[in-house]
Amino acid sequence: MLKKYFTLGASGIIMLCIGGVYAWSIFVSPLKTVYHLTTVQTQMVFGLTIGVFTISMIFAGKIEKKYNARITAFIGMILFVIGYLLASISRGNIVVILIGIGLFSGAGIGFCYLTTLVTPVKWFPNKKGLITGLSVAGFGSGAILLSNIVEFLLIKNIDVLDIFKLLGLVYGLIILISLLFLFEPPKTENSKNISENSFSDLLKDRTLLGLFFGMFAGTFAGLMVVGNLKPIGLINGIPEYMATLGITFLALGNMFGRVMWGYLSDKLKGRTAIILALLLLSISTLALLTISLHGILFLIITFAIGIGFGANFVLFAKEVSNIYGIDNFGLIYPYIFLAYGLAGLTGPTIGGELFDLTQTYTPSIIVSSIICAMGIFGYNFFIKKKVSGIQH
Repeated sequence: MLKKYFTLGASGIIMLCIGGVYAWSIFVSPLKTVYHLTTVQTQMVFGLTIGVFTISMIFAGKIEKKYNARITAFIGMILFVIGYLLASISRGNIVVILIGIGLFSGAGIGFCYLTTLVTPVKWFPNKKGLITGLSVAGFGSGAILLSNIVEFLLIKNIDVLDIFKLLGLVYGLIILISLLFLFEPPKTENSKNISENSFSDLLKDRTLLGLFFGMFAGTFAGLMVVGNLKPIGLINGIPEYMATLGITFLALGNMFGRVMWGYLSDKLKGRTAIILALLLLSISTLALLTISLHGILFLIITFAIGIGFGANFVLFAKEVSNIYGIDNFGLIYPYIFLAYGLAGLTGPTIGGELFDLTQTYTPSIIVSSIICAMGIFGYNFFIKKKVSGIQH
């Protein structure tokens, strides 16, 4: 049936568009130079976008459950376009940019992400890990595509606000065309259902807490490195060009890891895959303490960190669909994904604060590695109790 392959392809394209959120740093310099925004103000926009992105998935899940994927993605597209068009007429006003990109486009990303993550998996119930990995790999590669496009436009002296307008219109059109190829399979009679009462009980469930804790630990370590990678390399004597190249290697590892862990999770038990991924991330993060030995080693380590970081966006999603049922994925996963939002607010910030206090990234690296390792024990501790309140 071609519909399932159309859905997978359309989901990947939409993910590629909304994944450009991770290329935000490319806009920082022109916003500061031309419109005199401060560094803190530019980071407020990025932080708000990520925060709204994670929170909006809760509402997107309810809409997807009540209506369908296409309607949910359409709402996301509208919000995304409104956000960037609003920012394009801001004249550099930080409040307007925050409302436009932070609130509107952030919510649009959340709606589109939820939809394009869950829908392909419904078509391939026996390959949940691989399909999830392929879907989110598109999101991971979005920053590479957009950063190169924006860099080209900036070299052509196109104003950053005009780029916002172009981005909203072009990406909005691509998403609109793609969502026409989003199809949902018919629900099976064996689909699990969560009633309103039992859903409330899930918030107290140990399994949910275990998944949340594991997701937080893994993304905390990954985001600490993402937010501070180049300075970590420079302060340890890595040449600037190689420190910059490390960002690309981490992104490539992130993309590769999402597909690799997706494939492996279909062969291994979900619990085993999560433990292995967190262990890899903990060890590779700690290995940053050895990067002064050689620049090549720095690239190898950042690639490994990317692989471990990318696992978080595949393995926990697959576990949610396995435990709670794919038809309830949109209701449950957004609450797990909030852990990523929390990690985004704390990981890079704590890493920077520890550096300011000590003038070295060693404490930040050690803390991140320990938190990641604690995620293994915390996940195992909470996950022991089976999910309650689900009708089988």
